[in-house]
Amino acid sequence: MDRRSFLKTSALGGTAAAATTLAAPAIAQGNRTLTMVTSVPDGFAVFDDAAQRLADLVTAMTDGALTVEKKPAGSLVGALEVFDAVSSGQADMYHSADYYFMNQHPAYAYFTAVPFGMTGPEMMSWYNHQGGKELHDELGQIFGLKSFLAGNTGHQPGGWFNKEINSASDLQGLKFRMPGFGGLALGRTGASVQNIPGGEIYQALSSGAIDGAEWIGPFADERMGFQEVCKFYYTSGFHEPGSALATAMNRDVFDSLTPSQQKIFEIAAGEVHSWSLAQSNANNAVALERLKAGGVKVLEFSDEIWDAFGKASKEALDEFMGDELFARVRASAESAMAATHEWLDLSDNVFTRQRTRVNNG
Repeated sequence: MDRRSFLKTSALGGTAAAATTLAAPAIAQGNRTLTMVTSVPDGFAVFDDAAQRLADLVTAMTDGALTVEKKPAGSLVGALEVFDAVSSGQADMYHSADYYFMNQHPAYAYFTAVPFGMTGPEMMSWYNHQGGKELHDELGQIFGLKSFLAGNTGHQPGGWFNKEINSASDLQGLKFRMPGFGGLALGRTGASVQNIPGGEIYQALSSGAIDGAEWIGPFADERMGFQEVCKFYYTSGFHEPGSALATAMNRDVFDSLTPSQQKIFEIAAGEVHSWSLAQSNANNAVALERLKAGGVKVLEFSDEIWDAFGKASKEALDEFMGDELFARVRASAESAMAATHEWLDLSDNVFTRQRTRVNNG
């Protein structure tokens, strides 16, 4: 299905028609300003850092011929409205997490994370060398977007809780913030799942509107201040083992760029993807030590709870297998993950285990 056919039959059609005059970027004296809407406020560690780096790189690499003007969540459109804004032409590009847009197509989840899915390095392998990028582009074409991964948070923790979770029964009725397929799976365990924007999590926790939440990792979570309202932190989660962030440009805008500008945009997004993963890995351990020193209790889920997560995750993913594109994306991701992991398990995992043993021996 091409973009125009899709828009005629979707709720986006009216918005697209109304916004056609906004699709062309501002042009002055040969320079162009691209409006980038994002899903988080300014200053959010990792997430906004990646968005800002993308904007700065594109501007610098084009010597100012393209200037990316970042509009944080709420300044032009809401945090979860950026997809529609760019698809319709209200904004030129977005930076976000594509699993926020599962209502547009469930396959978008694979370009952020799915439960028991790919780690950060596995995601990079799939995306760049095992067909992921091509599938992302195919998906974007339906909605008039040109999409690239542009950030990776690394492994996201199980999250913050106002009580210990000792058994699967403790999940019953738990009001917990978790988007994507992780949220769908958690709901199957009996939890009451909330999908609220990142900028609203702290207030929801402090007011008691939710009992817990997951975000990004110790480095980003510490800056959010979650340790002020929750003291139980589960450091390994099932839901997002290597969460990618993404950027997408309105396809008409992308097509209007010069070939060199298009390539710069692609290269900048790729640089941000690897830079962002390194940022999280470089800062999480140190931040976790500060959290523990401040009284946060660091915990792991029991095998019983992991098993409950696993069963619920498979059921949630299987529910969408009737969609042909979703099925192809899932098959591609799982095949790539298995192939990459087989080598990593025999090489990196053996080495790090032995390195710890020898150095601590």
